[in-house]
Amino acid sequence: MIVVAIIAIAVGIASLSLRDRAASKLEEEGARLSALLEGARARSRSMGLEVTWLPRSDGPGFNFLGLPDSIQLPSQWLDESTRAAVVGGGPLRLGPEPVIGAQQVVLQLETHRLVLATNGLGPFVQVDAATAAVTP
Repeated sequence: MIVVAIIAIAVGIASLSLRDRAASKLEEEGARLSALLEGARARSRSMGLEVTWLPRSDGPGFNFLGLPDSIQLPSQWLDESTRAAVVGGGPLRLGPEPVIGAQQVVLQLETHRLVLATNGLGPFVQVDAATAAVTP
């Protein structure tokens, strides 16, 4: 009985520690996009340029608009099945003003969704999708 109990506990712990691959990938995409947005936002302020971010409508990926050609930021998702939509439509405005207004972007991979948001003053962070604004 003790051996069976130990095996049951081990199986339970192992199954809890295994995460859905899509959920893990989406969290990685969210962390990466948040860092890219903040990097572009800092460049926008330091260079005094109007910089925007927009997911591609013609396929996977995204674009940073307004940065000089000498600054090449990534434009592809880590997983090409990832999709994004800006809440409210249009591009995300990243600067050059220090306060950019509240904005949200929804990432989706398979059935999983993740919302990145800023209040306009702080950085883009992951927020609970249930408390986020109405998504597209």
